[in-house]
Amino acid sequence: MPLNLHLLRLFSTVVKTGSFSRAAAALHVSQPAISKGVRDFELQLGCRLLDRTSRGVLPTREGKALLRHADVLFAAERAAEEELLSLRNLDRGFLRIGASTTIATYMIAEYLGIFHRKYPGIDLHLVSANTRDIADLLLEHSIETALVEGPVDDSGLSSKPWRADIMGLIAAPDHKFCTSPHPIDPKALRDEIMIVREPGSGSREIVSKALAAHGVKPRRTLEIGSTEAIKQAVACGVGVAIVSTATVDDQVRLGRLTVVPMMDLQISRTLWQLKVPGRIEIPAALAFERIILQD
Repeated sequence: MPLNLHLLRLFSTVVKTGSFSRAAAALHVSQPAISKGVRDFELQLGCRLLDRTSRGVLPTREGKALLRHADVLFAAERAAEEELLSLRNLDRGFLRIGASTTIATYMIAEYLGIFHRKYPGIDLHLVSANTRDIADLLLEHSIETALVEGPVDDSGLSSKPWRADIMGLIAAPDHKFCTSPHPIDPKALRDEIMIVREPGSGSREIVSKALAAHGVKPRRTLEIGSTEAIKQAVACGVGVAIVSTATVDDQVRLGRLTVVPMMDLQISRTLWQLKVPGRIEIPAALAFERIILQD
């Protein structure tokens, strides 16, 4: 027989307060209602839960066992109530943001700072992964907000343009491309080692499509799963790469990398915000969305 949670609460309160009268006062019901409720509960369970002694009301062995489970159940109930409350306001709670690697590393910190200053009671959690993984996390309810580098072809998701991002060819300063007084012909990339991100990366897909549109397919590629690692490899002369220009400002200033102009090839990609159609968004996610769209 399923436990009657109302009667379980009456019993638990009697034990916690030590008397029927104090339990009645705590629950704002009459003492006879408490007594009848506990008696009905004992009849339903087929065992005695309380002993009346000169020291007050004490739980029996069965009552103590039941009380342990009651504590767990009511703690879970309180946690659920608190979480639902946090989802309805911006005084406290959490927001889990998923961002593809380049966005998480180079673009989102400013927005996180603005959000934290406006809503200091909200705990922020940032997950960084490639575009496909972020899409899966959103579908699984593991994150509330998703920002990615490429559109996602998934019937369970909608892709909303967020902002533009310029991508450029980078090389080590002593590379032959950097000595040319003119923009290089993209076809010259065929003979270079092109360093690319891992499959599933939005930036890899954008670059591959842009080069293919110009009839360029590098004969050799090196796959590296991190933009930072790609920058280091390029700076050491391993090859060249096309990355978001937002990711290389520091290394260009230090003289370790050069952005090389390309003839008739400008790659500007759209960064995307993913949503699940029909899903009710929590206030914290809506507040963060207002911040990232205010530019």
